[in-house]
Amino acid sequence: MENTQTWYIVKRNEGHCDILPSDRVEGKEDANIVEKWGPIASRDEAIARRVGLIRAGKCQPV
Repeated sequence: MENTQTWYIVKRNEGHCDILPSDRVEGKEDANIVEKWGPIASRDEAIARRVGLIRAGKCQPV
């Protein structure tokens, strides 16, 4: 069975970024999400991209 799960990085009002599976993001409105990036093919790639967003000052470290 092929894994077709994709991931998103979502920025919350507080400035922190979370990594969420696409089924928790796509087609849903969340007032706490101010920005999102994705879809991303793997969770590992999403983690690497979140590190880049923290280094670029777009997200706060946890």
